[in-house]
Amino acid sequence: MKDGIQLIIDGQEIEGRPGQTVLEAAEDAGVYIPRLCWMKDLTPAGSCRVCTVRANGRPQAACTQPISQGMVVENDTEELRTLRRNMIDMLFVEGNHFCMFCEKSGNCELQALAYRFGITAPKYPFAFPARELDASHPEILIDRNRCILCGRCSRASEELDGNKMFGFVGRGAEKQIATGSGNGLGDTCVGAGDAAVSACPTGSLLIKRIGFSVPVGQRKFDSQPIGADIESDDDGTSERA
Repeated sequence: MKDGIQLIIDGQEIEGRPGQTVLEAAEDAGVYIPRLCWMKDLTPAGSCRVCTVRANGRPQAACTQPISQGMVVENDTEELRTLRRNMIDMLFVEGNHFCMFCEKSGNCELQALAYRFGITAPKYPFAFPARELDASHPEILIDRNRCILCGRCSRASEELDGNKMFGFVGRGAEKQIATGSGNGLGDTCVGAGDAAVSACPTGSLLIKRIGFSVPVGQRKFDSQPIGADIESDDDGTSERA
């Protein structure tokens, strides 16, 4: 590749392109780096830190760290697997994630990451926060119990839909997703087809009246683990169990 950048990820020599981040270069090479706040076509935020790697020995968010010539990246180590498990654990206990009742089960990226990392029950005590549900819109609803504050809906709303419909209010444990209208979701012009709605990785933003139209067992992560599409061979088979 002309003007390519050579780097090493977990002992594998790969070639990236100028301007790529570690996550992008790894993905092109078939190496999956777990992520939650990152989404293709959106400006990377580096907020969830699930994609943390060691680049030349230093912890970095893979979604924002540019690649450089000769960079050595550690992605799949016990240290990083433990770090990611702990962060996913904390996301579960900081909200109210009842997967067995959630319409997004099987399509939820948080749930899928928990399965990939072998998490069957969080090790931290549950916070059980009191969070509101807003079903005032005719087409969609917000269930803040399942929001992980990744900001994907906010960025998709601004960058893809061009309407800046979602944002955050509050700080710390009181921080939550909000709409541009002070009167709630029902007083906005956001629609079920907006990119912001489909950008949600959990069951926090849902479209009404289509619940379970795809049966459990036939959903995206029911048949293969998250990241398997990136780790697949050319014939479509996964390189990793």
